[in-house]
Amino acid sequence: MNDRIIKLIGEDNLAQIKKKKILLVGVGGVGSFVFFSLVRSGFQNITIIDKDKVELSNLNRQLIADLTTIDQNKVDVAKDMALNINKDINITTLNIFLDKDNIYTLAKDYDYIIDACDTLNTKLELIRFAQNNNIKIISSMGIGNRVDATKIKITTLDKTNNDPLAKKLRKLVKDASLNSKIPVVCSDEIPIKKGVIISSLITTPGVAGLFITNYIINDIIKVS
Repeated sequence: MNDRIIKLIGEDNLAQIKKKKILLVGVGGVGSFVFFSLVRSGFQNITIIDKDKVELSNLNRQLIADLTTIDQNKVDVAKDMALNINKDINITTLNIFLDKDNIYTLAKDYDYIIDACDTLNTKLELIRFAQNNNIKIISSMGIGNRVDATKIKITTLDKTNNDPLAKKLRKLVKDASLNSKIPVVCSDEIPIKKGVIISSLITTPGVAGLFITNYIINDIIKVS
């Protein structure tokens, strides 16, 4: 696997990727694409947090979901699958719901935090944790109820459009006196209103997840 990566970016850049410590919160729609693209890109030190189990409703978009993994912990499934890709990878799993009461029990030596969770308050606490500990962070905004993956982009929280989740998060960040110029992946597409349950195709969370990994790789190897 590494031979093809080395031919593209070189041994020194791959060595930089291997030593980075990543915290990924959420391994569902967006998060599962982030996770497996990190694994296949040479990252070897990843902590994943998710309290959920795999459900039938996940089959259409989450890479950890198939008929054999239903009712299993998402983090355990993700780790097992990762070890079948790279047996030398170091995956730490935390089957918890992350909130303000337990976030400061986390290690503070991560190089990147990836927020791929659905909970607004957890997103806020991750931003606070990252900024208090000088850790780089990128957060996923609202991707559900959208069908046009070409409208997904990387920007900063203060520059998002047509995103109700980002609007709420911006206010929370402002009220908490935190910096709103954090990298986010978001969509300019106006969400399709289809009821209470948020739905999505595989294309939009998939593209969003790959954009996040692409952002981190390029930040490490400094590709312009």
